[in-house]
Amino acid sequence: MTHRYIKIGVTTAVLLTAFSALLWTTLAEGTEYYKHVDEVMASPEQWHSKKLQLHGFVVPGSHFMNPKTLEHRFQVQFNGKVVNASYQGVVPDTFKDEAEVVLKGRLSAEGFHTDKGGVMAKCPSKYEEQKSTFEEQKKVG
Repeated sequence: MTHRYIKIGVTTAVLLTAFSALLWTTLAEGTEYYKHVDEVMASPEQWHSKKLQLHGFVVPGSHFMNPKTLEHRFQVQFNGKVVNASYQGVVPDTFKDEAEVVLKGRLSAEGFHTDKGGVMAKCPSKYEEQKSTFEEQKKVG
């Protein structure tokens, strides 16, 4: 009887260990943090090489592109903190000075490097339209 319980205990321990290891490796690879520039730049060392979605605004006059390689270099800021960013590829049409952007990539000592398709720019025209509608309703009411 004791031998049977030992087999069941060992089998359970092996299965739990395998399941835990599988869960740990899967979650470690898939974890991606969503942070604002000021949060990351407060202590950048802790964010180096981690997958991030970085939210901020393009600093006016900071965007430079190499037309031969399609490499973009620009700065992104939020609440007074700034980070250098780079991206290789085609950026969205809405990407311009002061555009609100979310970058997907990793932080290094040189700055933030985005992955393929890692630049998303929000369209400010939608928000301006809602604002003018609100202003008109405010005048009428």
